[in-house]
Amino acid sequence: MGLIDTLKGFVTPAPTTGGEVARPQIGASYMRGGRGVAFQRWNPALRESQQDIGDAWDGVAARVTDMIHNSGWISGMIDQSVANTVGTGLRLKAIPDFEALGMDQKWAADWSKRVERRFNNWANNPQECDVRGIQKFGQMQASAFRAWIGTGEILMEHPFRKRPWNQYGTKVRVLPPSRLSRMSDDTRRIVNGVKIDMDGMPVGYMAIKVNEMGMRYEQLIRARDRLGRPRVTHIFDGLPGTHRGISVMAPVLQVARQFDQLADATLVSAIVQTLFAATITGDEPTEETLEGLLTPQEKAAAMQAGVSPLEAYMQLTEGFYDAAGPLNLGMNGRLGFLFPGQQLTFHSSTHKSEDYEKFANFLLREIARCLGMTYESATGDNVGATYSSLQAATTEIFAVTKYRRENVLQPFNQPIYETWLEEDIEQGGTDFPGGIEGFIANRTAATRSEWRGDPRPRADDLKTAKAHETWKRMGVMSDAQICNDLGYDVEDTYQQLAQEMDMRANTYKLPEPALMLPSGGAAEKNKDGSTKEDGASGNSDD
Repeated sequence: MGLIDTLKGFVTPAPTTGGEVARPQIGASYMRGGRGVAFQRWNPALRESQQDIGDAWDGVAARVTDMIHNSGWISGMIDQSVANTVGTGLRLKAIPDFEALGMDQKWAADWSKRVERRFNNWANNPQECDVRGIQKFGQMQASAFRAWIGTGEILMEHPFRKRPWNQYGTKVRVLPPSRLSRMSDDTRRIVNGVKIDMDGMPVGYMAIKVNEMGMRYEQLIRARDRLGRPRVTHIFDGLPGTHRGISVMAPVLQVARQFDQLADATLVSAIVQTLFAATITGDEPTEETLEGLLTPQEKAAAMQAGVSPLEAYMQLTEGFYDAAGPLNLGMNGRLGFLFPGQQLTFHSSTHKSEDYEKFANFLLREIARCLGMTYESATGDNVGATYSSLQAATTEIFAVTKYRRENVLQPFNQPIYETWLEEDIEQGGTDFPGGIEGFIANRTAATRSEWRGDPRPRADDLKTAKAHETWKRMGVMSDAQICNDLGYDVEDTYQQLAQEMDMRANTYKLPEPALMLPSGGAAEKNKDGSTKEDGASGNSDD
């Protein structure tokens, strides 16, 4: 008997309409052919991502904003995520393509240093970079990243405002993404407020504005001017075919809500456990039982008022609930004398909350993962963490940080830098081959750059330094790579070291610090000025 014949024996044949027995269908379909319990009533519609975003954008953005306003955990996690990704602001590293510009490497190094210095002067002055004159460029990066977390989008304008005290007219205005309309009009090629051309490239945006009467209206703003310079920049990270983004917290909204509900339920349980309920069982009539609960003073007051013990007890109960609160903590307590045969039983809550911390941490881990953070960084809880676990976690999660810097913050920073550089070259602040015409003709080569942030967090600086030393001695890691790993620029480091060396030698007449070798001993000088380890032969190759 073959395998198929064996399987047929386990299936009860069902008669067909013609009286014949139907053979069972054997296959290996996905999702168990739709017959699995997990897939019953789970039939989502398959649509383009833009349709889902358009339907859910308002609700998701509103719920995330509410969470940020009312959840200390969520607000704190977002603060930490901003600190990890943006820090004090990504720093410009100009890397012009000097070969395409017909220049040499020395020119590129000198030109880059000058541009970086002048750009930093502009970026650190709110009156120069912010059209409102409030935030530095680094603060605007943080504001833009917060908007991206909450809505999945960054929206900004590039106005030109040169006030009498300004050196530059290039300004930036970061806008809330809710200012972008969600209307769609296929006849005008408008998708959720974004006007596109035949190729799907955004050419304009439907902005929501308010007139002097407080009335809201929509106005089309062109994405670029006639020379191709950006007027409005809209940044998001989505699937193919999308023109709007959505918050990265959309998948964990339910989890964040469950965390709040869990905290509320646990708190109520803890409060209930401090209260009690009591029942009296006995053979005596109810009126005599209630009389046994009254104090002598309360019995005398009831007799003077001419009311029964039941009425007196009900009046006391009513007065109890009419008081300031359900618990009268001003009364230290009293004794209740019950009749023979009566029993007073106290009941307490039986709800158990021993697993609260375990389940709450599980929810927090999911939220932290969605925000691109480690659990330890998101919560500040390092209990049970080791150097190896922290090192592995930060290494993996830092890849998410680098991705967001490259695909969320870099598109925010780069057009601002290009606009500023064009103005600086045009007004003669920065020299460029061919002047402003040469810059416009070679904009891509001239504005090539990197935006560097804080380095990957290190669990143990000493072990990191030892690793760098080992790689350096093996000849597979350069000073530039070490500086990049530490978040520094190698040229800035060399320049600072040279300045300090000159200051020690010429200004303060201080000796050079001893160079420590792996063995721990100080380096000795050979006759030719080279160094050797204590006890070494003096051969520089040893």
